[in-house]
Amino acid sequence: MTETMYVVIPCYNEEQMLPITAEALIKKFDKLKAEGRIAQNSKVMFVDDGSKDKTWEIIQKLHEASPVFTGLKLSRNKGHQNALLAGLMTARNYADIVVSMDADLQDDINAIDGFLDKRAEGCDIVYGVRSSREKDTAFKRGTAQAYYKLLEHMGVEITYNHADYRLMSKRAIDALAEFKEVNLFLRGLVPMVGFKSDIVKYVRNERVAGESKYPLKKMLSFAVEGITSLSVKPIRFITTIGIIVFLVSLIMLIYFLITWAVGHTVQGWASTITSIWAIGGLQLLAIGIIGEYIGKIYLETKARPKFIIETNLEETDKE
Repeated sequence: MTETMYVVIPCYNEEQMLPITAEALIKKFDKLKAEGRIAQNSKVMFVDDGSKDKTWEIIQKLHEASPVFTGLKLSRNKGHQNALLAGLMTARNYADIVVSMDADLQDDINAIDGFLDKRAEGCDIVYGVRSSREKDTAFKRGTAQAYYKLLEHMGVEITYNHADYRLMSKRAIDALAEFKEVNLFLRGLVPMVGFKSDIVKYVRNERVAGESKYPLKKMLSFAVEGITSLSVKPIRFITTIGIIVFLVSLIMLIYFLITWAVGHTVQGWASTITSIWAIGGLQLLAIGIIGEYIGKIYLETKARPKFIIETNLEETDKE
């Protein structure tokens, strides 16, 4: 049985990129439909994440021009992960399988063929994985590798060199809906769903229009979110540091007592001031890490909605 596929694409200020993305995707959909690999009612669902430009106007025009395109408009900007989740949770009502990708076409749309091959083998989740990072700068390549290793060390299950380009079955998305976290890091949550999964490797392209929506500041914030949302090891690390500092202080106390007993005491401020600043810095770091977790607990207990849909073009058509 041929399955209905929706491609969910979060968009934030992508007026320059959307026409290019739409043109490439409609050609891909026509080919897949002609080959009988996806159902005729398969669609592309753009999710407008509170854009300030003409993104939503373009989505509406694409929808009017072709039944292949549909869209969601969120009531305000909620961030990439929440916009993606909104698309997934909505698309599962209409589709058998959902592919998520970014609007910049850096994710090779031809990898969808590989996704469908893996789906035919019974996979519920298929991850798009970059085959290399040769096009990245040395800084970005190095920091990305360090980040993945750090996540692994923290006990976070994550697919190396995978962003948010993946295929998920309706069953897998239904299972994902059982996760109630407000602090979202889908790259870490999706592997927790389980079910049969596999990977498809592809070469990542360059963005052809517009600007990246992930500058260094956002990337660092996203990295912290990933660690603190899925691991408590940083707090345990604080405990370990505390024990080490305490043991070192005992050793230093014994050393000072011995030097005092033999009459070699040297008066000075350097060692005292250094130790005060070191301990003070560790205490502030510890308080900061604990505060990060307390802040997340605070947000989780409020149970605020992760997104609010203002307009769903699928439902508008039915009215």
